[in-house]
Amino acid sequence: MKVTFPHMGNAHIPIKALLKGLRLEVIPPPPISKKTMELGVKYSPEFACMPLKINMGNFIEAIEAGADTIVMAGGWGPCRFGYYAQVERDILHSLNYDFKMIILEAPDSRLSDLLKQLKALGENVTFWEALKAVKFAWYKLNAVEKLEKQLEYHLPRAADKDRTEKIFDEGLEQIDRAGDRSEVYRITNQYLKKLQDQPGHGKPILRIGLVGEIYTILEPAANYYLARYLGRLNAEVTCSIYMSEWVNDHLLGGWIKRSRRGEIIDCAGPYLNYWVGGHGQETVGYTVDFARKKYDGVVQIGPLTCMPEIVAQSVLGKVSEVEGIPCMTMYFDEHSGQAGIYTRLEAFLDMLQRKSWRVHGTNEVQIMS
Repeated sequence: MKVTFPHMGNAHIPIKALLKGLRLEVIPPPPISKKTMELGVKYSPEFACMPLKINMGNFIEAIEAGADTIVMAGGWGPCRFGYYAQVERDILHSLNYDFKMIILEAPDSRLSDLLKQLKALGENVTFWEALKAVKFAWYKLNAVEKLEKQLEYHLPRAADKDRTEKIFDEGLEQIDRAGDRSEVYRITNQYLKKLQDQPGHGKPILRIGLVGEIYTILEPAANYYLARYLGRLNAEVTCSIYMSEWVNDHLLGGWIKRSRRGEIIDCAGPYLNYWVGGHGQETVGYTVDFARKKYDGVVQIGPLTCMPEIVAQSVLGKVSEVEGIPCMTMYFDEHSGQAGIYTRLEAFLDMLQRKSWRVHGTNEVQIMS
């Protein structure tokens, strides 16, 4: 069995660790590129949202590299994600690709169900070996996110942003290659210190909350590396969702670390008090949360035609007015252009800079590095 999976940010690092722990041969798809997008767009329905198209490109490239089994997540509810796996499987079969697709449905807090699904993948391992693989993958996931959060903090403050990004990328590569927890621990601390030791420029920083659909937030290729670009403009970005939080809330029932989901849903209550699928309700709740934490602004992102995010966008104007936080919404598809995206971000930060000057009576905030 030669197993592949879709890319989503840096999730490939813990996913590879999990699958290798199940004694499977892993063939990850190549990094998302222009070719990946072109393949996905060519063979996907035009009206499908961008994550499905990128997944299609991932799978085609991986199958052509030798993969014969695809592991794909399932879902339910109003969001179209619940249909991704079935649609992708049918399209790939119509292209005469020979493969097996294993769909892992989110058990929503029933860890035993998740382990049973993983056991179907790891036919050559015991239950305890499968549990060990899950724990090591979780450990790697948290190590990766520690680096991600440190990059979010240090990139906007760093004098040498190229060097800071290079340290981060090297750290990810080292964590990916690490074979045990002690090695992951050593590498993580080593690269955290390198990031912390980078000289700063000493200029004031704008703080931006990033909310929206999970794939568009976590996969840089889907949002044109928006978070890094904001960091280069001296804006610190905090994401509304990280992979470990989703796993903890939906797969592990919140028993590994305290879940904030209930608190965030309460924040959304006055503006959107029912579930609309995807992360629409959380988008509203986190926008309120960022406003109350005195962030300078919020950027909402999602794939074009994403229904849950469209519903959330419809109430963000009221949230912005009542909570006093500027909000900007950006949707992405294969026709999005990097120049236009970056121009809009620069204009938004310029507006936040002027707002800060009016509020604080200073024009010291400089958004350009």
